[in-house]
Amino acid sequence: MIRLAVTGLLHEANTFSSQLADLTAYLDGGVHAGADLIEHYRDSQAVPGGFLEPADPDVELLPLPVAYVTPRGPVSAEAFDVLVGRICDELAAAGPVDGVLLVLHGAAVAEGRPAADAEIAERVREVVGPEAVIGTTLDMHANVDQRLVDAVDVMTAYQTNPHVDAREKAVKCRRLVLDVIRSGRRPALVVEQLPLVVTIVRQDTGEHPMAGLLAKARELETEADLLDLSLLEGFPYADTPQMGMSVIAMHADRDRAANAARRLAEVVWSERKALQGNGIGVAEAMTVIAEHHGDRPLLVLDVGDNIGAGGPGDSTIMLAEALRRRVAGAGTTLDDPDAVRRLADVEPGDRVDVLAGGRSAEQDGMPVRLTGVLVGRHRGTYEEEQVAHGGFRFFDAGEMLGIRTDEGVLVVLTSKVIQPVSPAQYRAVGIDPDRLRAHIAKGVNGPRAGYARICAPEVVVVDSPGVTRNSVTELTYRHRRIPMYPYESSTTYSS
Repeated sequence: MIRLAVTGLLHEANTFSSQLADLTAYLDGGVHAGADLIEHYRDSQAVPGGFLEPADPDVELLPLPVAYVTPRGPVSAEAFDVLVGRICDELAAAGPVDGVLLVLHGAAVAEGRPAADAEIAERVREVVGPEAVIGTTLDMHANVDQRLVDAVDVMTAYQTNPHVDAREKAVKCRRLVLDVIRSGRRPALVVEQLPLVVTIVRQDTGEHPMAGLLAKARELETEADLLDLSLLEGFPYADTPQMGMSVIAMHADRDRAANAARRLAEVVWSERKALQGNGIGVAEAMTVIAEHHGDRPLLVLDVGDNIGAGGPGDSTIMLAEALRRRVAGAGTTLDDPDAVRRLADVEPGDRVDVLAGGRSAEQDGMPVRLTGVLVGRHRGTYEEEQVAHGGFRFFDAGEMLGIRTDEGVLVVLTSKVIQPVSPAQYRAVGIDPDRLRAHIAKGVNGPRAGYARICAPEVVVVDSPGVTRNSVTELTYRHRRIPMYPYESSTTYSS
């Protein structure tokens, strides 16, 4: 019987955010193990769902702890020590394993640990020994370096953004891990780092230039008969030396893997200018919303408060403008647990009058006054039955309220920060998402998959201020490599 452990810590860390991923955040519904892990992820399209998919009769899957929280600042030192310690302790207690399916993101940073993913993999390696096979499936936003590559044997990565292939890539990773265990032959795993950042508004893999680059990746993968060739977009909001785009390649022959990685990297570099992009301003975006009269709502992306990249979720920049201009039918989410608590006794249909949002240090807005009617209330998780970003199925935004303001703006007020990747969030609080004029989503690529089913094809991208702003050259880095494009426009690359 082949014994495979499933475990890990998944986090995308925005180092420009002061909101740490602390132990309280993880323990509030973010850690699953055993039967709970299976129940939570089994039917999802997320990586753990793929790792836990029913296996061959000779494979025993061991569901050990998997920890996840919505992107925010670095993992606190306490959370990292406790959670990684638990992962290693339970892995050791499980007895000898043939392999580990390691749930990582690839852009994790912890306090004092800029390469947190690599450290997790190294610590797992210390527990299971050199003979066990470790495989991982990374987020497409992973910042990959040699240290992480050296700690594992098999590595795959999402190749869609919005991320809708996480389970598929996890299933592939598990198959490759089993192949290594059964054959005893470990592939060469190569990473080629580029001194290059792609801005967030150019990361949609269904659009130019990413669509063409990924087509080239598939061509080279087939031509070189690779086990895998993946293009990583990287995560520019993690200020670390490994931040940036990269290519990973796997083949039995190291030279063939390295050659394919270099060839793809050269094509990526040739598109470096096209990989930069802009959005429109807040005022212009509100005019576009106000003038929209189509049958389907617009999807409007609030780039500066992108929850999926570590935004705090309480920026009021877009909401305040919608209220000021009385843009009826515009809808958005806003995180403010204190405001939710102040409305604890209000029933649907009652009037509300509350100051909300604009409280975190990472955003530029001020609290706004919401006056109107409470249309609904929801406690607990809500579910997205179709594929959403990252493949997640169950979402917990704490207690949520739906408010229709006197200006006709719809607000989903949450008490936990959660990525707005599913219109099910609106339905949970009594708002029909199909009847809105526009959804102002605090995300960039994440909302596109879930909202594509109800929104108009055109997407409005707003270059709003915040710790997830599109204009990354305005962020102050201390640890990134120098030179890098577009920060230093004269940067050169030679593979």
